[in-house]
Amino acid sequence: MKNFILIVFVLFLSASCKKDLVKEPKRLIEKEKMIDIMYNLSLLEAIRYQNPASLDSMEVSPTKFILQKYKVDSLQFAQSNMYYAADYKSYKEIFDEVAKRLDKSKKKADSLVKIEEKKAAAKAKKNKAAAVKKDSVKIPLRKINIDSIKKRMQLKQK
Repeated sequence: MKNFILIVFVLFLSASCKKDLVKEPKRLIEKEKMIDIMYNLSLLEAIRYQNPASLDSMEVSPTKFILQKYKVDSLQFAQSNMYYAADYKSYKEIFDEVAKRLDKSKKKADSLVKIEEKKAAAKAKKNKAAAVKKDSVKIPLRKINIDSIKKRMQLKQK
């Protein structure tokens, strides 16, 4: 009898643990759309961290802009965020996808920066070569001028 009560108690506990902590909102944002929103908000946070003044000049709040872009209001976003956060696995999947997208964007941006650095280095090298060429032309002229001046001075002294 004790075993039976123990088994029923364990089953009751396991069934009660599966109960949803947060009810599904009436206007739940689809998971893919939520990933897009979270990705854009993460980019905004990165921009705000790197260059705070860049977003201060905007008339519209960047967060409001993102929500308007996806036709979502702040309450709907907050309720959907709470719903997804209540399910750890689902929320982790969302953030893993956001992290993958951010990493992909970072790699693309890094490669663009490397290309621009190579272009700048090539341009600087070209400018340096042109400057050296100009200097190499000037040096013999100076030597000729200095040599001719020295000869003239020697002739005048005699």
